[in-house]
Amino acid sequence: MIIPVASGKGGVGKSLVAANLGVSLARLGRTVILVDLDFGCADLHSFLGMRSRASGIGSLHWKQEKNLSGLLAETGEERLWLIPGDTLQPGVANIEWQVKKRIQKDLAELPADFIILDLGTGSTWNTIDFWLAGTGGIIVVTPEITSVLNAYALLKSAAFRLLSQGFPEGSSEKAFVLDFASEWVEDGTRSLIDFAKDLARRSPSRGGAALRAFQGILPCLVINRGRDESDVEAGHMLRDLAVKNLGITPYFGAFIPEDPAVSGSLVARRPLVSLDPEASFARAIRAFAGRIASAPRASLLRASRPLVDVDILALAREALS
Repeated sequence: MIIPVASGKGGVGKSLVAANLGVSLARLGRTVILVDLDFGCADLHSFLGMRSRASGIGSLHWKQEKNLSGLLAETGEERLWLIPGDTLQPGVANIEWQVKKRIQKDLAELPADFIILDLGTGSTWNTIDFWLAGTGGIIVVTPEITSVLNAYALLKSAAFRLLSQGFPEGSSEKAFVLDFASEWVEDGTRSLIDFAKDLARRSPSRGGAALRAFQGILPCLVINRGRDESDVEAGHMLRDLAVKNLGITPYFGAFIPEDPAVSGSLVARRPLVSLDPEASFARAIRAFAGRIASAPRASLLRASRPLVDVDILALAREALS
């Protein structure tokens, strides 16, 4: 199963969550591959205490390696592997379309129970295309208005990307999508799902397929650095915006409390779940991994089911107690 991890803005703990989630799932007996697809700032290896190496994603970009499996690196953690990013070779931040398609194909063929993608920040096409590759992409947010609004922007861009990709260049359907995108006013009177249904009526075959793909967008929200129960409102704000304007319902996956032990793990270059298993951050991540690992395999692979769906307020109370 592919689990993409993204965020609308930097500094919210996206890579921290991805690395510790990968370790936690591996310790539950699952085979896990972490893939660093943050093309502009590849540093996932540092969260695992590994050194940077030249044979990362850049080797595909410069045709030094044929596929992702040739880049698998041992992490020192049983059942956990890493495909590193690359900041040593120039041009990797702007990978070619053909390289992106090759990576997407290779991801589906990697031999693992869970393939966790640490994506770049924001709403670039590369980030969005890889985020849409999973059945339930994770979005990490912090209880700040800028984090929420940027996460909403990512969701909106992903939804439009999915709709427009279903139609060939120059088609009337694609022109219809682009015209709507340029004129749409997000005032709650007409949501993006309403437009997608109109599109399906105009073009039952391709438009219907686009609508079904749109309905398969099931974001999993992780609230990081929560300080008290009121911080769950950040998740509800994002959920309300997405439901009202997009017709997309984000689900809640985890509430991770603010934890001073995190900075120590970054300095030590070790995952906090290893360095201090009883830290509040570590406990919350392990619980999140447990919910993912215990979900029936069939439900994880169905686009109609969310990755995880929890009562976020109850979870916050538990994490903060």
